[in-house]
Amino acid sequence: MADLDDLFHLDQYVGPESLAELCFQVICKNLDIISVKDKHGYRNLLKGVVFPSEICDKLIEYVLRNEPNEDHNSFFTIFKNVWITKLKRVKVVGSNMTDSSVQILTNHKLVKLELTDCPNITAQSIDYINANSENLHTLVFRGNSMIIPLTLTEYQTQGYVFKTPNLRTLALECVRICAPEYNILLSRLTNLTHLDLSNSFGVGTFDFFHLVPNLVSLVLYNVNITSQAPAFVSNICHLKNLRHLDISQIKPQDGVFTNPDAILSDIVNGLPQLISLDISGTNLAGVDIVDRGMQTVEHSFYSDIYNSNLCDIPGLISRVDRPLQFLGLYGANDAPCRRRNIPAKLIAGNANEDQILVAAHVYMNNKENLMLKVMSDLYHMYRYENCHRMDQALCAVLEAMEKYPTQKDIQISGSAALFYIVKMKEKGELEARLKKRIVRTLLVGMCIHKNEESMMRNGCLTLYQFRLPQDVMSHYESLVKLLLHLAKHAVQESYVQRIGIFLLGTLACKVSGREKRLLGNLGCIKTMLELIQYRVESRIFDDVMEVAWSTMWNVTDETPINCQRFYEENGMVLFYRCVMQYPRKEELLKNMMGLLGNVAEVQSLRVNLMLQPYMIVFTNLIRTVRESIEVPYNAVGILAHIASDGVDAWTIRRPTRNAVLELMVEAIERWDISSERNINYRSFLPLLRLVDIYHTPQCQHWAVWALANLTTVYPHKYCILVIREGGLEKLNTLISDPRPYERIKELAHIVIENCCHYSSNSNDMNIDSPLDEDYIYSSDG
Repeated sequence: MADLDDLFHLDQYVGPESLAELCFQVICKNLDIISVKDKHGYRNLLKGVVFPSEICDKLIEYVLRNEPNEDHNSFFTIFKNVWITKLKRVKVVGSNMTDSSVQILTNHKLVKLELTDCPNITAQSIDYINANSENLHTLVFRGNSMIIPLTLTEYQTQGYVFKTPNLRTLALECVRICAPEYNILLSRLTNLTHLDLSNSFGVGTFDFFHLVPNLVSLVLYNVNITSQAPAFVSNICHLKNLRHLDISQIKPQDGVFTNPDAILSDIVNGLPQLISLDISGTNLAGVDIVDRGMQTVEHSFYSDIYNSNLCDIPGLISRVDRPLQFLGLYGANDAPCRRRNIPAKLIAGNANEDQILVAAHVYMNNKENLMLKVMSDLYHMYRYENCHRMDQALCAVLEAMEKYPTQKDIQISGSAALFYIVKMKEKGELEARLKKRIVRTLLVGMCIHKNEESMMRNGCLTLYQFRLPQDVMSHYESLVKLLLHLAKHAVQESYVQRIGIFLLGTLACKVSGREKRLLGNLGCIKTMLELIQYRVESRIFDDVMEVAWSTMWNVTDETPINCQRFYEENGMVLFYRCVMQYPRKEELLKNMMGLLGNVAEVQSLRVNLMLQPYMIVFTNLIRTVRESIEVPYNAVGILAHIASDGVDAWTIRRPTRNAVLELMVEAIERWDISSERNINYRSFLPLLRLVDIYHTPQCQHWAVWALANLTTVYPHKYCILVIREGGLEKLNTLISDPRPYERIKELAHIVIENCCHYSSNSNDMNIDSPLDEDYIYSSDG
């Protein structure tokens, strides 16, 4: 085994993705690029396309990982023609493939075939393997890929199961045959060097040496051999070339041996080449010297060794001068991994971070139950920021979550550990590609376990550690769908619902019109209004209500279709009820009025605001003197847009148009031109449209005051917007026109002066260049 420093690396996840990787990603999501479906739904490569094994092997990996819901039988028919496609090393994980696909794959005379969690394959695949086995060196079946039948009666006549003369590695998990039938199962496999029979039955008594004499690795994880321990030890000790032995257990009660010290000693003394041994979950490490008492003659030799501080595991005394390269002690009886003198260079245990990371590496691929415990240990360790191998820990957690997406406990513990690891990382330390992988891994787990509160909470909290929405844009739609599901189905007023809505609100801020329309298409407006309605009817006021209105404010910004959705979903009715129910909630009023400001910018919707109850609310809000100008500012803005449609559009008798216009001017003149604002504009086009409303100067007054205020307080943000959107030309035209009153022209001069001053201090500014990212804002409330 490699040194601890070499177990996990982030190198493959930093820097830009290779061109090959990008091509694979595009192809696996668009298989029609390389193939066509026939009338039976089978895929055939396009004419003239030829793929070597380097491409074909990788294509299978990418499609299965990124398109788990694809019809895999249809996909595998791409490789039916062995002359234009070449497969060499095939690894299939979590597939709905059947035996017909196995036949297609094996026709390529594979060197390696690994099928994990493919529940639809049967013993029929054995015949396909045997018919094309001349090059086969590695054959692996794990998880619920149950290829071996419960009895081998039908193979007794021919005397073998696998006709694979060159096979070196065989892994068969969960074999349920009786003990004598292993003689048939392993018949004619004398060239095997690596054998894995994890979770299998009846293994303890058969003769390994005569069946598979050349083994260098034997894995019997979770195989009960305690009742036949003496015979088992005698058998395996004939395997003089054995270098790795795994007899670990998931349940400690299944790993209790009689005379454990003697058995372990017999194993290591009988296997002279042994360098790797896993006895996790067993009692083979014996009892610590502190508990032994050393009262018997039997232990007098051990006592001398202990007193010399050479070895704290009795059965490994013979290896003091020749330590094992690896020793698995995870979950072993009496916590031997915490002892001081252990003759091994790398130890899998839970005594410290290094041991847990070693365990994660060793148990990653085929020990799901142990990985459950490892991930839990990682979480508890990093919860208290005891992390010294942060990069390796991050790799281990991500790899485990990716390998076991449907395992709820691994996902929950992994996402919790991930939160603390990401939180401890320095800002900017995570590469963009690594962030993308973290987000993708979290979303896969959250989507599969979206009704698990702990998983959703952990995922949302981890995502909050990133720059949002920038770091999640590659998975924006998937994340929005997930959060909307959470907002709808989580327990009302629960913490997980609250954090999900906060995250959704953040995703609605500082995004383009495309994302805003997507949010509307996915039902964001409807979901937010449902949350608000529940709280209004329950007379509950909380920050979720404020965030829900803020989210809709952002989603409707310069997005008329979402403004239309707000109205059609009876948003105005809820607006009125909130105003009546919470007249003094400043933040709530600001968010609601900001949203209605967006609605008022849509000419076709303004007629729906021209109702007496709403107009009374707007005029009352501009009369009230408040600490912040945001509420009256938005109220005046709404009325300015309504008034811009002319006298004929004012269809109510009270309040009168003239009275409202007077109130607007009074309110504007109360505001300090240097007031700091809690509002962000992506564009000034709605304001500049009002600058052209000469028939109602009060509309111009509000728009020009807004421009003067923003360019005075935030010149670096907003002067360039005025310049780029043609504002200076409109303001100069306004100044030369006799219809606007003098105060409007004074404010216009302020805007022009601010912009000229900004331009003179920005000599290198290219006015014709696209907007920089720093100048793209939305109303984030």
